[in-house]
Amino acid sequence: MTGTAQRGPVLRLADVRKSFDGVDALKGVTFEARAGEIHALLGENGAGKSTLMAIAAGSLEPDGGLIELRGEPAGGASPLAVRQRGLSIAYQHPALVPDLTVAENIAMWLPERWDEGWARSQLARVGCTAGLGQRVASLSVVQRQLLEVAKAVAADPAVLILDEPTASLGAEETATLFAELRRMAAAGVAVVYITHRLAEVRELCQRVTVLRDGAVRGSFGVAEVDDGRLLELIVGRAVTAEFPPKAAAVKEPVLVVENFSNRAFHDVALTAAAGEIVGLAGIVGNGQAEFLRALAGLAHATGRAELRGTRLRPGRPDAALDAGVVYLSSDRLGEGLFGTLSVRENALVSALGQFSRLGVVRPRAEARAVEEQRTALAIKAPSADANVLSLSGGNQQKVLLARALLNQRAALLLAEEPTQGVDVGARAEIYRILRQVAAAGAGVVIVSSDTRELEGLCDRVLVFSSGQVVTELRGAEVTEDAIAHAMLTSTRRRRQAEAGPARPLLARPLLARLGHAARGDHVAPAVLAVAIVALAVYTQGHNSRFLSTFNLTSLTVLIAATAFISFGQECVIVTGGIDLSVGPLAGLVVVIGSFFENSGHSAVVDIAGFGIMIGACAAVGMLNGSMVRFARFTPIVATLVTYIALQGVSLVLRPFQGGYISFSIINAINRTAGPVAIAFIVAVVVAVVMERALRRSRWGRSLRAIGSDPAAAFRLGVRPGVTVIGAYVASSLFACAGGVLLMAQIGVGDPTQGVNYTLASVTAVVLGGTSIFGGRGSFIGALFGAILVEQLLNVTTFLQLSQAWQYWFQGVLVMAAVGIYTQARTRSS
Repeated sequence: MTGTAQRGPVLRLADVRKSFDGVDALKGVTFEARAGEIHALLGENGAGKSTLMAIAAGSLEPDGGLIELRGEPAGGASPLAVRQRGLSIAYQHPALVPDLTVAENIAMWLPERWDEGWARSQLARVGCTAGLGQRVASLSVVQRQLLEVAKAVAADPAVLILDEPTASLGAEETATLFAELRRMAAAGVAVVYITHRLAEVRELCQRVTVLRDGAVRGSFGVAEVDDGRLLELIVGRAVTAEFPPKAAAVKEPVLVVENFSNRAFHDVALTAAAGEIVGLAGIVGNGQAEFLRALAGLAHATGRAELRGTRLRPGRPDAALDAGVVYLSSDRLGEGLFGTLSVRENALVSALGQFSRLGVVRPRAEARAVEEQRTALAIKAPSADANVLSLSGGNQQKVLLARALLNQRAALLLAEEPTQGVDVGARAEIYRILRQVAAAGAGVVIVSSDTRELEGLCDRVLVFSSGQVVTELRGAEVTEDAIAHAMLTSTRRRRQAEAGPARPLLARPLLARLGHAARGDHVAPAVLAVAIVALAVYTQGHNSRFLSTFNLTSLTVLIAATAFISFGQECVIVTGGIDLSVGPLAGLVVVIGSFFENSGHSAVVDIAGFGIMIGACAAVGMLNGSMVRFARFTPIVATLVTYIALQGVSLVLRPFQGGYISFSIINAINRTAGPVAIAFIVAVVVAVVMERALRRSRWGRSLRAIGSDPAAAFRLGVRPGVTVIGAYVASSLFACAGGVLLMAQIGVGDPTQGVNYTLASVTAVVLGGTSIFGGRGSFIGALFGAILVEQLLNVTTFLQLSQAWQYWFQGVLVMAAVGIYTQARTRSS
């Protein structure tokens, strides 16, 4: 520990207040962080710790109070501005964009410092072993947490805030992090450390402040206050025994496991009896968590596992649930909670059958059961119908525990880090509940990185090393020292050869191979390219006129129009939206052109016409973006309204076809280079430029970040309003370009010609591999999708098929693309 607490305050918050839905989260909190000091911030879940630090970091606006950073007011600053002024934060729920790579997330946070060698060194500072090219979605919980810390540390801040950084870390990762924090404090950094673990406060910190119910209850030098006093301030009462008594006698075995193996663990044998709690220990990554997941049916394994005589089927989570297995994941946001549902709905999702009759839920019974669990577990929420993501991390964990307790069929409870992010008061309650579940006759198996928790709670502990059980401790043998000694001194190495021979690549399921390829966004264009060539060869074999100069010229002009409109759609869908108005907007461009781009008009009139087209399209994009971002319309509703309005305007301006376009303008737009339209060549160049911008520029990363996780994107410094509105403006401007090409194709003002381009553009984008949920996509893919869409429309004529086939082809392709890409990416994750 350093002794530099005499240095002045770098961060000061005075009389900070914040309420949510009428509930006071902060009631005039004053807090200071001094240079060279590690300052612990303690409190129960919901006490206001994370809210206070989010306000300091600029990601949450206070209702009142003063915020000073380095002696200057910092109120109202954005997360990016606060970071640039010297405050960096690692959130409890990492502010990472899952669809971006590790490198892209770091570059989003610190674009001015980005360098590959530098990035690797920052990861190494905190022991993060993630590869720079890995998508964050594919990282383990531990690696995501370490990446979040590495990102915060990399800014070399004057103030570093860490919110529960070790909640998911093992002893080795924690030791590496603590060494780095001590080094930073010695260099003069003010460190604010939020934790629920008093042992960490004693080991690391010089000062401690306690919050309870949104107010400061005390601030002390760590050496000036004992644990009992801190616990009393945190909980508001004297805390007695933290751990309940252990089992007096072991009953019959509930779970029997023999020779259980997969690539992460080998030859594991385990029994769990009713009345006892079995703990699995080991340094993170040694197979204990993977073993638990296999028992829950979430991973494949060989060997035998029986639960009360019923054979468990690895790889079948539905079968495990039917057998009575309840699994609590350590990744509560990624695997545990349904973010769009309420507390009540999340708690009951596994037990709906118990509260329904003939398929109809009984609301009173449902509400009564949830309220009982809410009271028993002291879940702090405005109501049972509050959105689950509005709760603090610890209260979210309690909701998952309530889900397990409400499932009356539960015969085996598997819990990975059951008290992760939970305050000391609630932790004792969770220990009591786990013991109660075991006493009721269920088997309880937990994985924990906290050796003190394993000693106090478990009747037996199995220690994993390199995927194997190296030690089993029973009764009085279960101590912190014995567990740590077994974890750190084992020389056992995983026997890869005995874990089962690796299947050759060709023997793996097709979707698994596609999943490996789908980790990137360019598998779809490659597949489309093959389909385009194959379709062209087939059609040419049946009709030699397909590849004639005349057809190629016409086809490439049509492809260019669809491609430009699809590029705009790509911009919007990557953000998680959709633009239904692009088709009628392209049609409006044609109608506007029919009034200005006529024979006999001067160049000034022609230029004015194009200016009006661009201005009208930009205005439509601004309107769409503003309705989505500020008026809170859903993208479908906002752009559907615009779709109808634009089509109506076009019909008012041109009730019937009229206003022929000048041949000189048509010829200029339709110029060719050999059999290929120049517009098509331009579309190819634009696709390449936009693809590079999507991957390499802050603009492109911002689009993908907003579509992947808007909250994390905001915390990384993305401006959501500017990004979303910019995407819709880009969509409309690309629709303008497509409309100009369409105008040159039909040569007359026709208000109905653009409508079909809405469906065509969405089809092209989806075929190109863009996720309909946002976050992932490719402009190259959109280009190839546009080529295939127009090619399908074209070949029906040469193959003498009816017009209906055009729609059937598109529908089948979209369904196949969405299904294959979604399943492939899910399996790759």
